Amino acid sequence: MSAVEKMGKALVTGASSGIGATYADRLARRGHDLVLVARDEKRLSDLAAKLKAQYGVTVDVLKADLTQRDDVRAVERRLRDDAAIELLVNNAGIGPKGPLLADDIDYLETMIELNVVAVNRLAIAAAQTFAERGKGAIINIASVVALVPERFNGTYNASKAFVLNLTQSINAEASVRGVKVQAVLPGLTRTEIFDRAGGSIDRLDPSMVMDVTDLVDAALAGFDRGELITIPSLPDADDWDAFTKARLVLAPNLSHNRPATRYGIERAEAV
Repeated sequence: MSAVEKMGKALVTGASSGIGATYADRLARRGHDLVLVARDEKRLSDLAAKLKAQYGVTVDVLKADLTQRDDVRAVERRLRDDAAIELLVNNAGIGPKGPLLADDIDYLETMIELNVVAVNRLAIAAAQTFAERGKGAIINIASVVALVPERFNGTYNASKAFVLNLTQSINAEASVRGVKVQAVLPGLTRTEIFDRAGGSIDRLDPSMVMDVTDLVDAALAGFDRGELITIPSLPDADDWDAFTKARLVLAPNLSHNRPATRYGIERAEAV
Protein backbone atom coordinates (compact mmCIF):
# COMPACT_ATOMS: atom_id res chain seq x y z
CA MET A 1 0.00 0.00 0.00
CA SER A 2 1.18 3.54 -0.72
CA ALA A 3 2.76 5.49 2.09
CA VAL A 4 0.70 8.58 1.26
CA GLU A 5 -1.81 9.90 3.76
CA LYS A 6 -4.96 7.80 3.67
CA MET A 7 -7.97 9.90 2.68
CA GLY A 8 -10.74 7.62 3.94
CA LYS A 9 -13.61 6.42 1.79
CA ALA A 10 -13.60 7.55 -1.85
CA LEU A 11 -16.64 8.22 -4.02
CA VAL A 12 -15.90 7.73 -7.73
CA THR A 13 -18.33 8.78 -10.46
CA GLY A 14 -18.32 7.19 -13.89
CA ALA A 15 -16.81 4.14 -12.19
CA SER A 16 -18.14 1.36 -14.43
CA SER A 17 -15.34 1.60 -17.00
CA GLY A 18 -12.31 3.51 -18.25
CA ILE A 19 -10.75 6.17 -16.07
CA GLY A 20 -13.30 5.79 -13.28
CA ALA A 21 -12.90 2.01 -12.99
CA THR A 22 -9.13 2.40 -13.01
CA TYR A 23 -9.28 4.98 -10.22
CA ALA A 24 -11.47 2.57 -8.26
CA ASP A 25 -8.86 -0.18 -8.65
CA ARG A 26 -5.92 2.04 -7.73
CA LEU A 27 -7.68 3.57 -4.73
CA ALA A 28 -8.80 0.15 -3.48
CA ARG A 29 -5.18 -0.99 -3.80
CA ARG A 30 -4.23 1.87 -1.50
CA GLY A 31 -6.77 0.67 1.05
CA HIS A 32 -9.62 3.09 0.44
CA ASP A 33 -13.17 1.89 0.91
CA LEU A 34 -15.27 2.96 -2.06
CA VAL A 35 -18.63 4.21 -3.25
CA LEU A 36 -18.92 3.51 -6.98
CA VAL A 37 -21.36 5.62 -9.02
CA ALA A 38 -22.56 5.00 -12.59
CA ARG A 39 -25.65 4.08 -14.61
CA ASP A 40 -24.65 0.46 -15.29
CA GLU A 41 -25.45 -1.32 -12.03
CA LYS A 42 -24.36 -4.74 -13.32
CA ARG A 43 -20.88 -3.54 -14.27
CA LEU A 44 -20.57 -1.66 -10.99
CA SER A 45 -21.55 -4.75 -9.01
CA ASP A 46 -19.07 -6.91 -10.91
CA LEU A 47 -16.29 -4.39 -10.27
CA ALA A 48 -17.26 -4.10 -6.61
CA ALA A 49 -17.07 -7.86 -6.13
CA LYS A 50 -13.67 -7.97 -7.81
CA LEU A 51 -12.23 -5.15 -5.69
CA LYS A 52 -13.60 -6.60 -2.46
CA ALA A 53 -12.04 -9.97 -3.21
CA GLN A 54 -8.72 -8.58 -4.41
CA TYR A 55 -8.09 -5.86 -1.85
CA GLY A 56 -10.36 -6.61 1.11
CA VAL A 57 -12.02 -3.20 1.04
CA THR A 58 -15.68 -2.27 1.45
CA VAL A 59 -17.31 -1.25 -1.83
CA ASP A 60 -20.81 0.22 -2.10
CA VAL A 61 -22.63 0.58 -5.41
CA LEU A 62 -24.79 3.64 -6.09
CA LYS A 63 -26.66 3.49 -9.38
CA ALA A 64 -27.18 6.98 -10.79
CA ASP A 65 -27.60 8.65 -14.15
CA LEU A 66 -25.85 11.98 -13.65
CA THR A 67 -27.63 13.56 -16.61
CA GLN A 68 -30.72 13.39 -14.38
CA ARG A 69 -30.77 16.05 -11.68
CA ASP A 70 -32.66 13.92 -9.15
CA ASP A 71 -29.91 11.29 -9.42
CA VAL A 72 -27.24 13.97 -9.00
CA ARG A 73 -28.94 15.10 -5.82
CA ALA A 74 -28.97 11.53 -4.53
CA VAL A 75 -25.20 11.35 -4.98
CA GLU A 76 -24.86 14.76 -3.38
CA ARG A 77 -26.77 13.52 -0.33
CA ARG A 78 -24.40 10.59 -0.02
CA LEU A 79 -21.43 12.96 -0.19
CA ARG A 80 -22.84 15.21 2.49
CA ASP A 81 -24.25 12.57 4.82
CA ASP A 82 -21.56 9.88 4.77
CA ALA A 83 -18.93 11.17 7.19
CA ALA A 84 -16.47 8.49 6.07
CA ILE A 85 -16.18 9.94 2.55
CA GLU A 86 -13.06 12.07 2.31
CA LEU A 87 -12.27 11.86 -1.40
CA LEU A 88 -14.39 12.63 -4.47
CA VAL A 89 -13.19 11.55 -7.91
CA ASN A 90 -15.44 13.63 -10.17
CA ASN A 91 -14.91 11.63 -13.35
CA ALA A 92 -18.25 11.00 -15.08
CA GLY A 93 -18.46 12.61 -18.51
CA ILE A 94 -19.15 12.06 -22.20
CA GLY A 95 -17.41 13.20 -25.35
CA PRO A 96 -18.75 14.60 -28.63
CA LYS A 97 -19.99 12.60 -31.60
CA GLY A 98 -18.16 14.78 -34.11
CA PRO A 99 -17.41 18.37 -35.09
CA LEU A 100 -19.59 20.98 -33.43
CA LEU A 101 -21.37 22.07 -36.61
CA ALA A 102 -22.35 18.47 -37.38
CA ASP A 103 -23.26 17.38 -33.84
CA ASP A 104 -26.72 16.86 -32.35
CA ILE A 105 -27.58 19.88 -30.22
CA ASP A 106 -29.76 17.80 -27.88
CA TYR A 107 -26.82 15.48 -27.28
CA LEU A 108 -24.59 18.50 -26.62
CA GLU A 109 -27.07 19.72 -24.04
CA THR A 110 -26.94 16.32 -22.35
CA MET A 111 -23.16 16.66 -22.37
CA ILE A 112 -23.47 19.94 -20.49
CA GLU A 113 -25.76 18.30 -17.91
CA LEU A 114 -23.15 15.63 -17.22
CA ASN A 115 -19.83 17.39 -17.82
CA VAL A 116 -20.79 20.72 -16.25
CA VAL A 117 -23.97 20.71 -14.17
CA ALA A 118 -23.35 17.42 -12.37
CA VAL A 119 -19.62 18.02 -11.94
CA ASN A 120 -20.28 21.49 -10.55
CA ARG A 121 -22.88 20.36 -8.03
CA LEU A 122 -20.87 17.42 -6.73
CA ALA A 123 -17.61 19.37 -6.55
CA ILE A 124 -19.22 22.21 -4.62
CA ALA A 125 -21.09 19.82 -2.33
CA ALA A 126 -17.84 18.02 -1.57
CA ALA A 127 -15.92 21.30 -1.09
CA GLN A 128 -18.52 22.67 1.30
CA THR A 129 -18.72 19.42 3.26
CA PHE A 130 -14.99 18.81 3.44
CA ALA A 131 -14.24 22.42 4.36
CA GLU A 132 -16.66 22.19 7.25
CA ARG A 133 -14.90 19.03 8.45
CA GLY A 134 -11.44 20.51 7.85
CA LYS A 135 -10.21 17.66 5.64
CA GLY A 136 -10.90 15.91 2.36
CA ALA A 137 -9.89 15.93 -1.29
CA ILE A 138 -11.47 16.47 -4.70
CA ILE A 139 -10.10 15.17 -7.99
CA ASN A 140 -11.85 16.65 -11.03
CA ILE A 141 -11.20 15.07 -14.42
CA ALA A 142 -10.87 17.80 -17.06
CA SER A 143 -8.98 17.52 -20.38
CA VAL A 144 -6.08 19.09 -22.23
CA VAL A 145 -8.61 20.45 -24.77
CA ALA A 146 -9.46 23.05 -22.12
CA LEU A 147 -6.14 24.63 -23.14
CA VAL A 148 -6.51 24.27 -26.93
CA PRO A 149 -10.18 25.00 -27.68
CA GLU A 150 -9.53 25.51 -31.39
CA ARG A 151 -8.70 21.82 -31.88
CA PHE A 152 -11.84 19.96 -30.83
CA ASN A 153 -15.61 20.14 -30.43
CA GLY A 154 -16.49 23.50 -28.88
CA THR A 155 -19.08 22.33 -26.35
CA TYR A 156 -16.81 19.57 -25.08
CA ASN A 157 -13.83 21.93 -24.88
CA ALA A 158 -15.91 24.49 -23.01
CA SER A 159 -17.17 21.87 -20.56
CA LYS A 160 -13.63 20.85 -19.71
CA ALA A 161 -12.48 24.47 -19.45
CA PHE A 162 -15.29 24.89 -16.93
CA VAL A 163 -13.92 21.98 -14.89
CA LEU A 164 -10.41 23.44 -14.95
CA ASN A 165 -11.57 26.89 -13.87
CA LEU A 166 -13.88 25.47 -11.23
CA THR A 167 -11.05 23.47 -9.72
CA GLN A 168 -8.73 26.47 -9.55
CA SER A 169 -11.43 28.60 -7.97
CA ILE A 170 -12.40 25.95 -5.41
CA ASN A 171 -8.74 25.59 -4.49
CA ALA A 172 -8.45 29.33 -3.86
CA GLU A 173 -11.23 29.16 -1.27
CA ALA A 174 -11.02 25.65 0.13
CA SER A 175 -7.29 24.90 0.39
CA VAL A 176 -7.01 27.08 3.48
CA ARG A 177 -9.84 25.04 5.01
CA GLY A 178 -8.00 21.73 4.72
CA VAL A 179 -9.37 20.63 1.34
CA LYS A 180 -6.95 19.27 -1.24
CA VAL A 181 -7.98 19.86 -4.86
CA GLN A 182 -6.64 18.57 -8.17
CA ALA A 183 -7.66 18.88 -11.82
CA VAL A 184 -6.39 16.12 -14.10
CA LEU A 185 -6.03 17.02 -17.78
CA PRO A 186 -5.74 13.84 -19.85
CA GLY A 187 -4.89 13.87 -23.50
CA LEU A 188 -6.15 11.09 -25.77
CA THR A 189 -6.72 8.04 -23.58
CA ARG A 190 -7.57 4.46 -24.47
CA THR A 191 -11.11 4.14 -23.06
CA GLU A 192 -14.63 3.34 -24.27
CA ILE A 193 -15.53 7.02 -24.68
CA PHE A 194 -14.63 6.96 -28.39
CA ASP A 195 -16.76 3.92 -29.14
CA ARG A 196 -19.71 5.42 -27.29
CA ALA A 197 -19.42 8.58 -29.39
CA GLY A 198 -19.41 6.54 -32.60
CA GLY A 199 -15.67 6.67 -33.28
CA SER A 200 -12.69 4.40 -32.77
CA ILE A 201 -9.49 4.89 -30.84
CA ASP A 202 -7.71 2.81 -33.47
CA ARG A 203 -8.06 5.63 -36.00
CA LEU A 204 -5.82 7.88 -33.92
CA ASP A 205 -2.04 8.23 -33.95
CA PRO A 206 -0.95 5.63 -31.36
CA SER A 207 1.92 7.86 -30.24
CA MET A 208 -0.70 10.29 -28.89
CA VAL A 209 -2.92 7.76 -27.07
CA MET A 210 -2.09 6.92 -23.44
CA ASP A 211 -3.10 3.71 -21.72
CA VAL A 212 -5.70 4.39 -19.04
CA THR A 213 -3.66 2.71 -16.31
CA ASP A 214 -0.65 4.89 -17.11
CA LEU A 215 -2.89 7.94 -17.05
CA VAL A 216 -4.36 7.21 -13.64
CA ASP A 217 -1.04 6.19 -12.12
CA ALA A 218 0.51 9.47 -13.30
CA ALA A 219 -2.49 11.44 -12.07
CA LEU A 220 -2.24 9.87 -8.62
CA ALA A 221 1.51 10.56 -8.57
CA GLY A 222 0.65 14.20 -9.22
CA PHE A 223 -1.97 14.06 -6.48
CA ASP A 224 0.58 12.67 -4.02
CA ARG A 225 2.93 15.53 -4.92
CA GLY A 226 0.23 18.09 -4.18
CA GLU A 227 -0.21 19.29 -7.77
CA LEU A 228 -3.23 21.47 -8.35
CA ILE A 229 -3.09 20.80 -12.11
CA THR A 230 -1.78 17.50 -13.43
CA ILE A 231 -1.13 17.00 -17.15
CA PRO A 232 0.22 13.44 -17.41
CA SER A 233 1.65 13.91 -20.91
CA LEU A 234 3.48 17.18 -20.19
CA PRO A 235 7.25 16.49 -20.00
CA ASP A 236 8.29 19.71 -18.23
CA ALA A 237 6.22 21.13 -15.37
CA ASP A 238 7.98 24.46 -15.87
CA ASP A 239 5.94 24.90 -19.06
CA TRP A 240 2.73 24.91 -17.04
CA ASP A 241 4.25 27.32 -14.53
CA ALA A 242 5.22 29.66 -17.38
CA PHE A 243 1.71 29.44 -18.81
CA THR A 244 0.23 30.33 -15.44
CA LYS A 245 2.60 33.27 -14.95
CA ALA A 246 1.77 34.59 -18.43
CA ARG A 247 -1.94 34.37 -17.67
CA LEU A 248 -1.57 36.18 -14.35
CA VAL A 249 0.38 39.01 -16.01
CA LEU A 250 -2.96 40.07 -17.47
CA ALA A 251 -4.64 40.33 -14.07
CA PRO A 252 -3.78 43.96 -13.15
CA ASN A 253 -5.18 45.23 -16.46
CA LEU A 254 -8.37 43.21 -16.84
CA SER A 255 -10.62 45.80 -15.20
CA HIS A 256 -10.18 49.60 -15.33
CA ASN A 257 -12.56 52.54 -15.32
CA ARG A 258 -11.63 53.52 -18.91
CA PRO A 259 -11.05 51.61 -22.16
CA ALA A 260 -7.42 51.06 -23.11
CA THR A 261 -5.96 53.97 -25.08
CA ARG A 262 -5.38 51.63 -28.05
CA TYR A 263 -9.10 51.81 -28.81
CA GLY A 264 -9.06 55.61 -29.14
CA ILE A 265 -12.21 56.10 -27.09
CA GLU A 266 -12.61 59.60 -25.66
CA ARG A 267 -13.70 59.87 -22.03
CA ALA A 268 -17.46 60.22 -21.81
CA GLU A 269 -18.64 63.56 -20.41
CA ALA A 270 -20.62 63.36 -17.16
CA VAL A 271 -24.31 64.13 -17.64
